[in-house]
Amino acid sequence: MAEQNTPRGSDVPDVPVVDVPEGAEAAPVPGTPADVADTAAPADVPAPHKVPHSPGGAQAPAVPVAETHPSRWGRVADDGTVYVRTADGERAVGVWQAGSPEEGLMHYARRFDDLRTEVELLESRLASGAGDPKQALSSATHLRDGLAEAAVVGDLDALRARLDQVVTHAEKALEHSRQERERARAEAIARKQTLVEEAEEIAATSTQWKAAGDRLKAILEEWKTIKGVDRKTDDELWKRFSKARESFSRRRGSHFAELDKQRAAAKRRKEELIEQAEALSDSTDWGPTASRYKELMAEWKAAGRAPKDADDALWQRFRAAQDAFFSRRAAAFSERDAEFAENATRKEELLVEAEKIDPSSNLDAAKAQFRRIQEMWDEIGKVPRDRIRELDGRLKAVADRIRSAEDARWRRTDPEAEARAAQFRERVEQFEAQAAKARAAGDERRAKQAEAQAAQWREWLRTAEEAVANR
Repeated sequence: MAEQNTPRGSDVPDVPVVDVPEGAEAAPVPGTPADVADTAAPADVPAPHKVPHSPGGAQAPAVPVAETHPSRWGRVADDGTVYVRTADGERAVGVWQAGSPEEGLMHYARRFDDLRTEVELLESRLASGAGDPKQALSSATHLRDGLAEAAVVGDLDALRARLDQVVTHAEKALEHSRQERERARAEAIARKQTLVEEAEEIAATSTQWKAAGDRLKAILEEWKTIKGVDRKTDDELWKRFSKARESFSRRRGSHFAELDKQRAAAKRRKEELIEQAEALSDSTDWGPTASRYKELMAEWKAAGRAPKDADDALWQRFRAAQDAFFSRRAAAFSERDAEFAENATRKEELLVEAEKIDPSSNLDAAKAQFRRIQEMWDEIGKVPRDRIRELDGRLKAVADRIRSAEDARWRRTDPEAEARAAQFRERVEQFEAQAAKARAAGDERRAKQAEAQAAQWREWLRTAEEAVANR
């Protein structure tokens, strides 16, 4: 069926015209009084109810299916004009000339139900979150605005209320979407802000060059995944991030340039130390040379690292010079240790002889024998370090024994000790005589004083006599 708009008089709106099949009776031309009279609604058809709009978000009533009772919402006049009933009155929606009025109403009811289905789809997509709120709002608004001229038969007021609800829902969804975008934008900005601040901190303070460089790369990869930031803000943050990366790269470059200088200086210094070490490798001045090698090792460590491709080779040369000296010293010490062990054995044999000396029987002979042993001891020479205290201690014990015997003999023949004892004895006699004379004179006080002094000197005399007796 093809539809077209046919011009009408000023009192009848333009309505679609449905072609009449060949052989069918043509509908009367609208505009006659009879035609106008036919526009009254049949008495058995209820008037459409006024469906309130629900812009405030209240639940709108369900939109009834028009195809089940199309005559409830419209009619076909005798002239074929199709009318739809609304709360505001009837409105012509087209002209049916291709069949019965029932078929005409059913045709326009189906078109209404197509609109109804389209609205339900919009509602369903909005409710599921799958639909684009902006597109849904545009579609719902377009449908609602077109209801006043829609060539359909059905409950247009209920459909309008439903569309009002869809529009409200879409507006809320659009606002929610906008808020979500704003929230996502704020979160994205905050994430990038955090990454920028971390990058700036790394650029300003980090000296862990590899770890910091890897972290900046990771920040860049994470940066690429963050979407939703407006271009102006994103450009500003990116400039800060790029500046931080460049600052870090410059600082790292300066560090390694300085490090290269230091390593070149370390290489020169180590080459000087190698020359000194190689010059000492043939020395037989074991102690001072070993000390000097310790100093060279300390200086080697203080010199720092040379370039990696040269440092190992330099160390091998330095170590080879040390090893040559210390290997020779070890061989010399091994030979010396064997000699010292033999010396220890010979000194042990001398000690066996020395420990048999008895100074109490013949001190002079004992002294002469010990002097001979000492001379032989000195001629033997050094012993292992861990045997020195033991062997010298045993020889010293023999010397101490001879010295004690000699001291005892000297004390027995000391004239000064005898003289001191005689002097003390004389003083005792003097004070005893003074005490007797004072008592004879009746001076008891002076007698007691003299006796006290005599007692003191008598004590000293006894000590002196014991010293002489014990020599």
